[in-house]
Amino acid sequence: MKVAFATQDLQRVDAHFGWAKNIAIYELSAEGYQFIEAVQFEGDLQEDGNEDKLAPKLDAVKDCAILYVAAIGGSGAARVVAQGIHPMKVPQPEAIVDLLEKLQVVLKGTPPPWLRKVLAKETKGEEREFDFEDEEEVKHA
Repeated sequence: MKVAFATQDLQRVDAHFGWAKNIAIYELSAEGYQFIEAVQFEGDLQEDGNEDKLAPKLDAVKDCAILYVAAIGGSGAARVVAQGIHPMKVPQPEAIVDLLEKLQVVLKGTPPPWLRKVLAKETKGEEREFDFEDEEEVKHA
C-alpha cells in the first residue's frame, strides 16, 4: 500500500497538510518499504486564503491508503477521508523512516480492524473503506 507524509524537509512528518512544501510517498508492505516520489508545492499554493491549495495535494495522495500529517484542518480532513484515505496526526515531528518501521511492525502483527479492511480491499483491487471506531488503537501503534 502507498503511504503519504506531509513534510517540509523530506525527513520528518513536520507539516500541516495545507502548508506542506512536500508530500513524500512510499510503498509499504510487511516485508519492507520503498520511496516512490516526493511531490513539491511552491508559490501561490502556499498563500493564506488560497482554498485551491488543497486540490494538488489531494491529487498527489489520491492512491495512498494513509496520510501522516503534523496537523490538518477540518475541511482538508473531510476531503482526504472522502477520497478513502486515513489521515494520521503525529503529536510532534517524527522521522518518516521511524513511522514506516512502526507501521511495518503493525502489518507483520495484528493490524487494527480499519487497516485490515484497507489491506483486504487492496488485495482484491476494490475501493477502500474505513472504520474510524478503532482509531485509538492506531495512535499507539
